[in-house]
Amino acid sequence: MKFRAKIVDAACLNQFTRVSNMIAKLAKTCTLRISPNKLNFILSDKLGSGGVSMWCELEQENIFSEFQMEGVSAENNEIYLELTSENLSRALKTTQNARSLKIKLTNKHFPCLTISVELLSVSSSSRIVTHDIPITIIPRRLWKDLQEPSVPDSDVSIYLPVLKTMRSVVEKMKNISNHLIIEANLNGDLNLKIETELVCITTHFKDLGNPPLASENTSQNRNPEEMAEVHIDIKKLLQFLAGQQVNPTKAICNIVNNRIVHFDLLHEDVSLQYFIPALS
Repeated sequence: MKFRAKIVDAACLNQFTRVSNMIAKLAKTCTLRISPNKLNFILSDKLGSGGVSMWCELEQENIFSEFQMEGVSAENNEIYLELTSENLSRALKTTQNARSLKIKLTNKHFPCLTISVELLSVSSSSRIVTHDIPITIIPRRLWKDLQEPSVPDSDVSIYLPVLKTMRSVVEKMKNISNHLIIEANLNGDLNLKIETELVCITTHFKDLGNPPLASENTSQNRNPEEMAEVHIDIKKLLQFLAGQQVNPTKAICNIVNNRIVHFDLLHEDVSLQYFIPALS
């Protein structure tokens, strides 16, 4: 297996750093899948036992100026490795004003992802800062558990409000309850609701709009006013909202009634899917 890549464009470097910071906020450890066309950051907790799942995808040609990889074999031209997300994020903190960034798969008594950052000094000469991030190579027999999650047919799909606004609302609600109800309909209404023995608080978002395709698929036999809802752990939602660094151009919430909420965020060259299961 071989992997080496290089970033020289400052905007691409900033974007890659933002993505790694986001992943560090969303997952303590994650799987990095390297394929000829894409990089994926994957968190695959078992939804059935209450864990969240994440699938983040970057098109490598939009980020890297050089990209070479050889996978496990010609038929399975991919590399799966596990790393501590914070280690990658910390290594990339040194990339401010960097001239270039190189990433390489190395073996230094143990498998590493080696990050080399070329920095400009005051005298205009450059210096190299190198970080060796310990990794675990994931054997091929476990790859089947790390594929892109299949998205169940949603009862309601709706565009999200500004994520910063949503985050500030949820942060206040967290002080009152550990649980949150998200409900939405095909009229563009989204409600965030908490209910305790003492109080019931609801924040209403109106006229958010529904993705056209989703509306067509579900509206044939669904009353547009009817709410689909999911009851979730408020901390898991807040972790997702607090982790956002990429200012998505499109943010969609898909609700499968009483089963799961699926967030789908799209930026020019990054997409993120995030799944939070309903509380049983």
